[in-house]
Amino acid sequence: MPRLRSTLATIWRLAHPYFYSEDRVAGRLLLAAVIAIELATIGINVLINQWNNAFYDAVQERNWDVFIWQLEYFTMLAVSWVILKTYQQYLQQWLLIRWREWLTVQYLGRWIANANHYRMQLLGDAADNPDQRIAEDIKRFIDLTLAICIGVLSSVVSFFSFVLILWGLSAEAPLILFGVNVAIPGYLVWIALVYSVAGTAITHLIGRALIALNFNQQRFEADFRFNLVRVRENAEQIALLEGEQVERQRLLLRFASVIANWFGIMKRTKRLAFFTNGFGQFAVVLPYFVASPAYFANQIQLGGLMQIASTFSNLQSALSFFVDAYQQFAEWRAVIARLEGFDATITQGQAAAIAKPAIAVVARDGNSGITIDELLVRLPKGTALVAADDIVIAAGDSVLVTGPSGAGKSTLFRALAGIWPFGSGTVVVPKGAKVMALPQRPYFPIAPLAAAVSYPGEPEAFGAERLAEAITAVGLPALAGRLNEEAHWNQMLSPGEQQRLGVARAILVAPDYLLLDEATAALDDAAEAALYRLLAQRLRGTTIVSIGHRATLNAFHRRQLALVRDGEKHRLREIALKEAAQ
Repeated sequence: MPRLRSTLATIWRLAHPYFYSEDRVAGRLLLAAVIAIELATIGINVLINQWNNAFYDAVQERNWDVFIWQLEYFTMLAVSWVILKTYQQYLQQWLLIRWREWLTVQYLGRWIANANHYRMQLLGDAADNPDQRIAEDIKRFIDLTLAICIGVLSSVVSFFSFVLILWGLSAEAPLILFGVNVAIPGYLVWIALVYSVAGTAITHLIGRALIALNFNQQRFEADFRFNLVRVRENAEQIALLEGEQVERQRLLLRFASVIANWFGIMKRTKRLAFFTNGFGQFAVVLPYFVASPAYFANQIQLGGLMQIASTFSNLQSALSFFVDAYQQFAEWRAVIARLEGFDATITQGQAAAIAKPAIAVVARDGNSGITIDELLVRLPKGTALVAADDIVIAAGDSVLVTGPSGAGKSTLFRALAGIWPFGSGTVVVPKGAKVMALPQRPYFPIAPLAAAVSYPGEPEAFGAERLAEAITAVGLPALAGRLNEEAHWNQMLSPGEQQRLGVARAILVAPDYLLLDEATAALDDAAEAALYRLLAQRLRGTTIVSIGHRATLNAFHRRQLALVRDGEKHRLREIALKEAAQ
């Protein structure tokens, strides 16, 4: 029961926000319509159940007029049922897509906003493959939630609708054992109840392992697909290293997990199918087996026997919904667990951004530059990495940051850019100042070149002529005429060309503070020098802070800050450029 309550609470937490959202009116109306149609079809089922009695009595009595009327009556009921079920499916699909759209927007926003997706990776990202959780798990959650909840509602209403009918029929067709009437009030109801409860318990014992198996199947499938994409995105490096055989073995190893888990699902499903199929087939003949003695004793007519069979079948189906839909329940529970984990990880990432102590990036009036005060940058697990205090990077300055590999230079830049919350201290930035960071490998969306270079802005903000001029200025005149060409630029261009386009992006944006994290390391000395001269020429008012290892960079910076060992961490201190050259 505690697990059931926890699961129901999770379902409510995931499902109810949509019905209180800005789209709540449409969502509630669609849900009400779907439920109303379901109740109407149950009412038709009750009428069809009563029709069984009159129709088969007419057959037994060979009453042609009543027989024809009952066929016409059934046709009206059947047509009504078909129309209602068709529109129910249509409205349910409409509700599904509106709910999915809203939920996808919410999860996508929470996942990607304010660098939360990045923090989730730093924290270990317990929710593997967020792409699958957003693209597939949300759809399956809504689909299964609607199907199962409406099925449960239908079962409950059907139970109360048919239990009274079957109770009355139990009195009309008394239980006869070995020619003796046995007085058990509502005995047909008790038989249906015992049969269904026993079937439900046995089904759960056989099939409960499917919950974990379905959860793992989704994870293994997503891991396999993710690694296929990784091979595609890194095709050049794999080809250069002749790593095809290794990649093939690794992919097959991951696919082997898919296969092995699938066989586990097959075996468990086979056992479950043996029972549920047998359970369903025996349920067809059970009411005839129980009520036929009363028929052959002339205590009920053929119509009464057929109505008993129909009522028993409807009641047993209502009570056995869990048996019939167990595989859906297992998949639903797995999807709920995946979405719950994703939701918790998103919340954890959001909490990390405001947890105390944290690195505070504060905007203040004035133009005194960036001030670093009592900064201690830590790793996500708490290990101290970089310390810096009383460091001022004045507006218009040019600063080179150096230090041994692994000392934390890039992490320091992430803290200055405001995306690294782990640690303590304050980074003061002038209010309204535009800070831009260029990593060693810039990101370009799969889009026309104009949109890729303008990212995250829009090409219209710069104009085609200005974009072409910036691309030409960084040494890529051949690309200047391909602004409308759409491609995967991170795969098409060499690392050096990507870095040139990154510098073009910086020239277009013209930030107040530009952080270059080895952003020209893929270029030769002459090309690197040309780009730094271009930056100095085009961005005269921009403060440039660079990470680099080449001594040639000293010529393009007025100051140097170095990370030096201080116990278990590194401390940022200023050194003279002459000292650095030595």
